[in-house]
Amino acid sequence: MTGKYDAIILGAGGAGLMCAAVAGQRGRRVLLIDHAEKPGKKILISGGGRCNFTNLYTAPDRYLSANRHFAKSALSRYRPENFIELVNSYDIAWHEKELGQLFCDGSARQIVAMLLEECHKGEVELRMGRPVGDIAHADGLYRVSFGRDTACAPALVIATGGPSIPKMGATGFAYDLARRFGLKVIEPRPALVPLTLGGDEMLFRSLSGVSADVVVRCGKVKFQGAVLFTHKGLSGPAILQISSYWRHGQEIGLDFLPAADPGWLVEIKRIKSRQGLQTVLGDLIPDRLAASLAERIGLSGELANQPDRALETAESSLADWRFSPTGTEGFAKAEVTAGGIDTAGLSSRTMEAKEVSGLYAIGEAVDVTGWLGGYNFQWAWASGWAAACDL
Repeated sequence: MTGKYDAIILGAGGAGLMCAAVAGQRGRRVLLIDHAEKPGKKILISGGGRCNFTNLYTAPDRYLSANRHFAKSALSRYRPENFIELVNSYDIAWHEKELGQLFCDGSARQIVAMLLEECHKGEVELRMGRPVGDIAHADGLYRVSFGRDTACAPALVIATGGPSIPKMGATGFAYDLARRFGLKVIEPRPALVPLTLGGDEMLFRSLSGVSADVVVRCGKVKFQGAVLFTHKGLSGPAILQISSYWRHGQEIGLDFLPAADPGWLVEIKRIKSRQGLQTVLGDLIPDRLAASLAERIGLSGELANQPDRALETAESSLADWRFSPTGTEGFAKAEVTAGGIDTAGLSSRTMEAKEVSGLYAIGEAVDVTGWLGGYNFQWAWASGWAAACDL
């Protein structure tokens, strides 16, 4: 069986569903194909099952890419308020959790159901559980085989994401397909992922389960938020954020007391001279962390017996505690993939390949990676919308 369409979209995740719905409602005949049995699988698990569907503070500087300007066009034309308007039209209750992050009050299933209904309005043909076989391009048409069927269209949209969370079926299919058509790929790597430690960093590994609010730095980039100590290393929002910027061999610095003013420990010595460092730290950070840091710093006895210079050195250590991760927990634990299809080969306005007519790439498949907190979904909606408007 062979079907003719205006566009074939590969991947029924956030970007693919958005692109299909918008194109379908523009009067295009759209076929949406995915090898998974159900659509929107990453949407369903996001935000603890409540889907952090956008961020009010979306801006291009919240995204990583070899071309930091690439995301500007799509993000400026389809903004968080546009998606919020769509959510509101379906009476989906939502709330702002923190830092502009918006979540469903109920379930992420509501977002998937909304996108599927939008596809239904656009008369999109959805084919789930259908692995894609051969893809050919000739005479201005893309021919895609899936199972026993074949479809052809003048436009093909790559929306199959990256290899993060492979247990959900994620693969590097998008990159293989892009390379077949001559597009370059920026080396994919895990992003928004826990970091692993070893050797001299056993201090942290012994604190599994402890959480603290810190400022974490890597190079010129820094984030403030919770860090969670695990049996493998470090996790938590601040670590996930910095992981997208970290590269092997780089040091990371932790400020365990970001609210403390310079000279704070010397001042406490004047007020509570009979206390020891561990006791002082225990009033400010979790006890187990306080004990470990105090032991590593090595100031024993009362503060009254410590020279001011030694206390200043301790302050400096606590404000910039350096360590070198051995790596990350990989794509299995990464929320997204950094790198991907090189934006140099794509139009920032339409997502179409500059040298291959009718070929588009959107969402996580592209070398655009957002911060933690709804930014990657907003890129999915915006890039999907941008491509759909050109189909």
